[in-house]
Amino acid sequence: MRDLVLAIGLFLGLASPAPAFEIEEERIFGNPEGAEISVISTTDLPAIEAVLDAFVAANPDTRISYVQASSVEVFRAVRDERAAFDLVMSSAMDLQMKLANDGFAASVSPDLHDLPDWARWRDQLFGVALEPVLALASRSGLGDLAPPRTRRDLIAMLRENPDRFEGRVATYDPQTSGVGYFLISQDSGQSEGFWRLAEVMGRLNARLYCCSGQMIDDLRAGRITIAYNVVASYAARYAPDDPDLIRLVLEDYTFAILRSALVPVNAPDPARATELLSFLLSPDAQEIIAANAGVALIPGTGAAPSVHLRPVRLDAGLLVYGDQLRRAGLLAEWNAAMVQP
Repeated sequence: MRDLVLAIGLFLGLASPAPAFEIEEERIFGNPEGAEISVISTTDLPAIEAVLDAFVAANPDTRISYVQASSVEVFRAVRDERAAFDLVMSSAMDLQMKLANDGFAASVSPDLHDLPDWARWRDQLFGVALEPVLALASRSGLGDLAPPRTRRDLIAMLRENPDRFEGRVATYDPQTSGVGYFLISQDSGQSEGFWRLAEVMGRLNARLYCCSGQMIDDLRAGRITIAYNVVASYAARYAPDDPDLIRLVLEDYTFAILRSALVPVNAPDPARATELLSFLLSPDAQEIIAANAGVALIPGTGAAPSVHLRPVRLDAGLLVYGDQLRRAGLLAEWNAAMVQP
């Protein structure tokens, strides 16, 4: 009898569907009775709502069903669950490129305006925002310490003041965050000094986070003092109103990732999705996006990039970051830096 119960339990376990992807937030924009455009995106609502409000205002017969999820969950929803969305947006460039390269992106022809060639891949994947990646600091937490201007300065400051920064440094968790993994892969490829920084953060028992928003919340609440690798558009919402928040644009290099969009092959309404994508690339929408990110993707729609900014190109070279052996090696080195005797 016991064997029968175990067999039934195993059968039911195998027959039950895999857990659905995790949703962080949902919202409907525009006319509730209008024709629907369904969007899944990593961009949090405060960063995208002004653009979507502008689109539905210009298209009163349309509603946008917006689902926010982490980059890993967005990837899983499209690849593993074949969830039917009209537009997929994410800041995890490597995961977006893998979706497109593996046949999950439809070929579409939006109005590109003046989108740079390096910000698109074929007719399947399109950059919609340039997102600088910064470090943030609490002015009160730093006290009399000068804000670091380079990663070397940051390493020296952390090493020389361990009591002040113990448990008060934060960054992405690359094991749970697709953007976090992508950023450490970029950092490690750019400079060997990154691993010295990682080791210093590990000795200080750095806190690891899923997303920029949570890091900023804890920074503003006084629970941490330094947040390394924060997407600039999240910080932009607080910086003007929070005199304690210092944006550290490190002068050795500042990465800028592309928030990109694709229309999946199973999109219920690819034509309307392409209309929304065209709008996102329009000068009016790009001005709103650039004001939020602090830098323009399309020239003439916002602030020009600084001399320290290094945009990551949208091309097939991003696929190397999905290699499982490479990923395992990178995460092993990261874990060795974070967990020290």
